Amino acid sequence: MAALLSDEEIEDRLPDEWERGDDEIVRVYEFDDYLRGVNFAQMVGEIAEAQFHHPEIVIRYAGVEIRLTSHEEGGITESDIEMAELIESERDH
Repeated sequence: MAALLSDEEIEDRLPDEWERGDDEIVRVYEFDDYLRGVNFAQMVGEIAEAQFHHPEIVIRYAGVEIRLTSHEEGGITESDIEMAELIESERDH
């Protein structure tokens, strides 16, 4: 069981472009067209399966919203930050 991060730890570790929303971290990625967003969501799904840490993914026409939280712990843990960092690193490729 992972420990919840403190407010200060979350603020210090939160990747750029990600925001905190109560007990989760959130980012919206923008795309020029729908299929690019769908392909991105697929890539996030593959990372999630490998990490066994599954975000909420909302696909819109020009954007994909990713929400991460650790439900079992009731908030934001190191696993959420690591997952956000993995998504960011793959997005840059």
